[in-house]
Amino acid sequence: MKEKCPPARRASKGWRIAGLVALICVSWNTSICRAQPPGSDLPSAQVLTRGPVHEAFAGIVTFNPEPGVLVDKAPPDLIEEVPPEERPEGNNVAWIPGYWAWDDERNDFLWVSGTWRVLPPGRAWMAGYWAKVAQGYQWTSGYWADAKVRETTYLPPPPATVEAGPNLAAPSVDYNWIPGCWIWYQGRYAWRPGYWALGRADWNWVPPHYVWTPRGYIMAGGFWDYPVERRGVLFAPVYFDAGVHLRRSYHYSPTIVINLGVFTDHLFLRPRYQHYYFGDYYAPSYGRGGFYASATFQSNRAGYYDPVYAHRRWEHRADREWEHRAEASYRDRRDHETSRPPGTWAAQQKIQSGPAAESKQNRLPVATSLDQLTKRRESPMRFQPVAKEEKQKFAQRNQEVQKSRDQRRAVEAKAIGTGARKQGRAVEPDRIQLPKSPIIASPARQLDRKQTPPKAQRTPKPDLKVQPKSAIPRPQPILDTRNPQSSPQRPESEKKASPGRGEEVPRDR
Repeated sequence: MKEKCPPARRASKGWRIAGLVALICVSWNTSICRAQPPGSDLPSAQVLTRGPVHEAFAGIVTFNPEPGVLVDKAPPDLIEEVPPEERPEGNNVAWIPGYWAWDDERNDFLWVSGTWRVLPPGRAWMAGYWAKVAQGYQWTSGYWADAKVRETTYLPPPPATVEAGPNLAAPSVDYNWIPGCWIWYQGRYAWRPGYWALGRADWNWVPPHYVWTPRGYIMAGGFWDYPVERRGVLFAPVYFDAGVHLRRSYHYSPTIVINLGVFTDHLFLRPRYQHYYFGDYYAPSYGRGGFYASATFQSNRAGYYDPVYAHRRWEHRADREWEHRAEASYRDRRDHETSRPPGTWAAQQKIQSGPAAESKQNRLPVATSLDQLTKRRESPMRFQPVAKEEKQKFAQRNQEVQKSRDQRRAVEAKAIGTGARKQGRAVEPDRIQLPKSPIIASPARQLDRKQTPPKAQRTPKPDLKVQPKSAIPRPQPILDTRNPQSSPQRPESEKKASPGRGEEVPRDR
C-alpha cells in the first residue's frame, strides 16, 4: 500500500502538528500517513497470504445449495477501494471491487480485496451482499449470470443431488466427467444426467449450479471460463484494525498479489461458506472445521464440484502419478508445519530473508508485489498503465456495483423464501427483472481468437424417470458463527498447534 503525505505547516505545539497532519493527510492510496517500505504492512492493516478467494475470481459449484453464513455482527461500511495503477492488457478486463467476509478465527470481518478480472465471455457479474435478518446478518453469494438474460428466475428448493459419478467409461483420457444436476423442466424438477465432455487446454468449463438467495434459488447456467493463470490478478486479503477504514477520506489500493503459479497448490474448498480459500489451512483442525484441500475433495456425492482442480487434473491427464504427488504434498504439509506456506505478507518476507536452513517449501513465494509482477517477462499476462479516463471510469464503476448490490438486496428481501407460486396445478417460478449489472463481458465479436470461447457443452436431455429422494432437499443448516464449536483453531502463524493427521473426503474420479 503506497502512501504520500502532503506537507503540513509547522506549528508551535506538537498536538497542533499531529492534528493538522491527521486532517489533511489524504492520498490516492490511503489516508494513513506514515512512511513505509513498498509492499509492507501498515501498522493498522495486516496483509494476508491466506483467506477467502474473491467470488468473482473463482467459485465452487454447489448442487445442494445452503443458506449463507449467519453472524451476529454488522459488517462495516464498504471501503473506498482504488484500483491499482496498472492493469492487465486487453479490452475485456474489469476491476471488480472487494467486499467484507467473515473470519470466524478472529470473530471479525476481513477485507477481500478487489480483483482485476478478465471477464468470462457472455457473463455479467452479480455482486454478493450482506443483509440484516432476524437472527443477525447473512451473506448471499455473488454469481456469473448470462449477460443476455434480462430476468432472474427464483426457483423453489431443488431436490438433493443424486449424482454418483461416472456410470460409463470415458471415450478417451481427453474427456472430463461433468456431474448431473436437477433442472427446472416443464413446471417441475427433472434430473439431467452427468456426461463426458471433451476438455480444452485454454478453457475451464463451469457447470450449471444453484445459488441460494432469501427469495429463492437461482440456477447459474454453465459457461466457459479462463484457466486461473489467465483470469487476471488476485490481490491478497487484508485485516484492518477496528475503525481504521472509518477515518475521513480513507482510501485503500491493494499492492500485494497472490502468486497464481502456486495458487492451485494451496487451494481449499469451504462448502458451508461457498468459497474457495487459499493458503495455510493444512492443520487437522481445519479439516474438522469444514476446509477441504482440492487434492482430496473430489467427491461427486458431496454435492459440490471443483472446476479448478478438474481442469488441472485434465491438464496432467498423461501423467498417471500427478494425483498421487498432489495428495502426497498435501499430506506432507498437513503433518509438518515447516512445509506450510506463510500466513501473512510480513511472515513471507521474514522467511525469505531468513537462514538458508529454512524449508524450501516454506520459501516458495505465495505472494509478490504488483510492481514485481508487472516486470516479470515470464508472466503469462502483460500489463499497461491505467489511463486517467479509466481511473475515473473505475471510480464510477465502484459506485455502480454498490448500487446494483443494494438493488439486488432489496429485490431478494421481498417474498422471502417463496421462490415460486402456484398457477392452478402448475408451479410458476418468480421472474424478476433485476437492474443491469455494471460488469459485463465484451461481446464475442470484439474479442480476439484466444478470448473467444468454444461452443457451449451439449448436455443430455432430462431423465424424467429419475425421482427425487425427497420432495425437498435434506435440511440445510445455517452456519451460525456464534457457535464456537463451528470455528477452527487459529493459524499456526498466530497460535501454535501440534501437527497431526487431518480428515479427508473420499473421492470419486
